[in-house]
Amino acid sequence: MAKKFQITILGSSAATPTSMRHTTAQLLHYHNKRFLLDCAEGTQMQLRRFRVPIMAIDHVFITHLHGDHYLGLAGLLFTLHLLGRNKDLHIYSPSGLKEISELQFRTSNLIPSYQTIFHEIRRGGETIYEDDHLLAETIEMQHRLPCFGYLFREKPSQRNILKEAIDRYGIPVSAIPDIKRGGDFVTKAGEIIPNATITKTPHRPRSYAFCSDTSYTERFLDQIKGVDLLYHEATFLRDKADIAREKTHSTTVEAATLASKAGAGKLLLGHYSARYKDLGLFIKEAREIFPDTFLAEEGNVVEV
Repeated sequence: MAKKFQITILGSSAATPTSMRHTTAQLLHYHNKRFLLDCAEGTQMQLRRFRVPIMAIDHVFITHLHGDHYLGLAGLLFTLHLLGRNKDLHIYSPSGLKEISELQFRTSNLIPSYQTIFHEIRRGGETIYEDDHLLAETIEMQHRLPCFGYLFREKPSQRNILKEAIDRYGIPVSAIPDIKRGGDFVTKAGEIIPNATITKTPHRPRSYAFCSDTSYTERFLDQIKGVDLLYHEATFLRDKADIAREKTHSTTVEAATLASKAGAGKLLLGHYSARYKDLGLFIKEAREIFPDTFLAEEGNVVEV
């Protein structure tokens, strides 16, 4: 059975929150781990609203140091201290965030109950997190200041050995690791049992690309080729393309075009300008180019 791999939308507004939308934050839940992607103002309230256990978050990925992507971090860090956290917390970000966070604790005359480990990002295409099942690498965006998206890729799973095959061929425990890696089994009588006979193929590795904020660029197109779920900012509708370029943001059409060229499975739009109340046109415009487009709306849980 495939491990849980899903995204919960915590905030989807650009620049400023509205009465209906918070600014950018998402929660990635993979198996028994939770990763926070951006941490805008109000994020910890959204985590509580959607019943996310905040003490289970051990890794926070910040795209860049515009306020609508990190201003909720200080509150979250203080809350974790007040709750008595003692596990390390890893924060990935372009340079500057460590100094900001340390200043806030220092001016409050407070020593956190846990260790905060900052990982400074300098370039795209760098693997910054890896465990037995998942890895994360940076994606360089095109924005007004250093900005990095994140690509989360599931590692290939080992083959699943069939229980009935163990009984039928008398497979010993010592042979199982090699079989899971794709090896055939040789019985005591010398008969070769093909791997495909005694195992079943695991699910295909899944991937999620989190791309915010950026103007339209194909510089990372090869990196996200074939991604299962692409989140790409779409701050403006197509008629505001000039403003999008000026502010180094993207339109619905540009996000959909990139998804199409990347051969993505699904496209998730977000980071909507506060000027828009009705998001129906976002879907309409994007689906004309990339039909499998969906809106990032708060509380939505999207399977990768």
